[in-house]
Amino acid sequence: MYIFISVLIITVCVLLIMIVLVQNSKGGGLAANFSGSTQIMGVRRTADFLEKATWTLAGALLVFSMLCTAFMPRETTVKDSAIKNQIENAVDPNAAPNFPTSAPAPTTTTNTTQQNTQGNKK
Repeated sequence: MYIFISVLIITVCVLLIMIVLVQNSKGGGLAANFSGSTQIMGVRRTADFLEKATWTLAGALLVFSMLCTAFMPRETTVKDSAIKNQIENAVDPNAAPNFPTSAPAPTTTTNTTQQNTQGNKK
């Protein structure tokens, strides 16, 4: 549905560009080359048609844009940003260092060294 509405938006945009480029800012526009008053669409009727077409296409573009946002595919999983994770896991450089509070356990190598030195004295 999202792709279909996007295609409609692009189509309306192209039509709106063509309608606006056909118009003349001084009221001439499409019927400026036809000087006869017996034409099917005179200067005034052509200008009215182009103005109504412009407003209709602009309204359609607005409606399709709203529909496109309603049908936009969204991800269901929430992803945290990498910057947020870095901030949460950052180490404060001004914080006091965390030293261990208990003394380390004695190792058995010192006991065997003392026994060897005592054994040598005998």
